[in-house]
Amino acid sequence: MAPKQKGSDASAADTSKRRRVGFAGIADAGTEANECMQVFLARNPDEVGSADSTPIEPFDLNHFFGEGGKIYGYTNLKINVWISAISFHAYADISFKETSDGGRGITDLKPVLQNIFGENLVEKDEFLESFSKGCQYISDVVTNGKSIKYDASDEDDLEVEIVRVELQGAAAYLYSRLVSLVLLLVEGSTPVDITEHGWEMLVVVKKAELEPSDSKFQLLGFAAVHHFYHYPESTRLRISQILVLPSYQGEGHGRRLLEAINSIAESENMYDLTIEDPSDYLQYVRSSMDCLRLLTFEPIKPALGAMVLSLEQTNLSKRTHSLIMVPPADLAETVRLKLKINKKQFLRCWEILIYLHLDAENPKCIGNFRACIYDRTKGELLGAASGTNGKRLVQVPTSFDEDTSFAVFWTKEGGDEDNQTVQQQPEDLATQEEQLNELVDNQMEEIAEVAKNVTSRGKDKLAA
Repeated sequence: MAPKQKGSDASAADTSKRRRVGFAGIADAGTEANECMQVFLARNPDEVGSADSTPIEPFDLNHFFGEGGKIYGYTNLKINVWISAISFHAYADISFKETSDGGRGITDLKPVLQNIFGENLVEKDEFLESFSKGCQYISDVVTNGKSIKYDASDEDDLEVEIVRVELQGAAAYLYSRLVSLVLLLVEGSTPVDITEHGWEMLVVVKKAELEPSDSKFQLLGFAAVHHFYHYPESTRLRISQILVLPSYQGEGHGRRLLEAINSIAESENMYDLTIEDPSDYLQYVRSSMDCLRLLTFEPIKPALGAMVLSLEQTNLSKRTHSLIMVPPADLAETVRLKLKINKKQFLRCWEILIYLHLDAENPKCIGNFRACIYDRTKGELLGAASGTNGKRLVQVPTSFDEDTSFAVFWTKEGGDEDNQTVQQQPEDLATQEEQLNELVDNQMEEIAEVAKNVTSRGKDKLAA
């Protein structure tokens, strides 16, 4: 081992090493938008800046900022955005201690906020004035629209009205103001192209009780729907966006919108009704409503009773029997024709209706039901490996209706070994089985949750 250096020579060497080894400055770690930004919905000017205001809960503010949702160059940054519930203008109150370039620059907040709020983003004085100056167009929309009658329940507020209007003029102007709320509150949403033919909007309104305000109506929620051609001579109705303002959620307005849209589809003899990429909660509400409608639909009862009886009498536990839990094809067509429920949605409701009529305390019935859900899920995921004789149904990218755009192909039963399905290892099969069972359990939970809601709301229909 070499001896240690001594004296001044050693000190000089140590100093040289320290100079060469130094540490670079620590880069700015940034602040997530979710941690420093809040959005508030103000019903009057006095609520703007109030410490008592409760923020709304956007699905993910980080989504609007690049670099992993981070904002760089600010110390103690706070962004409070206020949206008027009267005019739907927006005002951003931005505060921070200081700015400094920590190696990633200083994020320019203005273009990001304008990307969300567009021309709705104004200065504070204009924002406060908008509560009285920018609200008349809501009344204009209601005046120019048509009130929709629907089957109201006993708990409905009679002062709440649903108005239908073409998405142009005052309605298009209102929609442009609402886009920012859609982007904030609905995951994966994008503005609709209102220049395209066939767009309508349904708005839920109530006589205004807010002061000071010249508005005659409060906007509680809305839905954007599209009429599009279905070969050879009919029209399909699709719900593209549906939103209830956070202040009025939980009051049944989403259900009212769906009921009104169902009423339009039936009264105007649409081909069917679909929803574009519904959220889990919207699908839950929709399935609950459709199941309640189907409970009193007489054509469904014989097939439903026969299916329930089969599940009660068949033993699927040993897998010596198979049972396909699907309704007759002509029944699905009848449901579409009369109730405008599309086939995919009807199949979902069919399983829920069967579950509703099973004895939940009978393990054999529930076991048989789960076995059918298992087989159906496995067939959807694994195709030929599930006994479909090589037939595969594959979704393909398309600008047309996603429910009718697909490709079907058959794999060869013979041929070269390279053309056959690759044999899976035991550990892969075990993982696949575990994941499949997890999917089935999740579907069972979803079915049970909808069934519970239907039971609580439709006891009289179940007893009939």
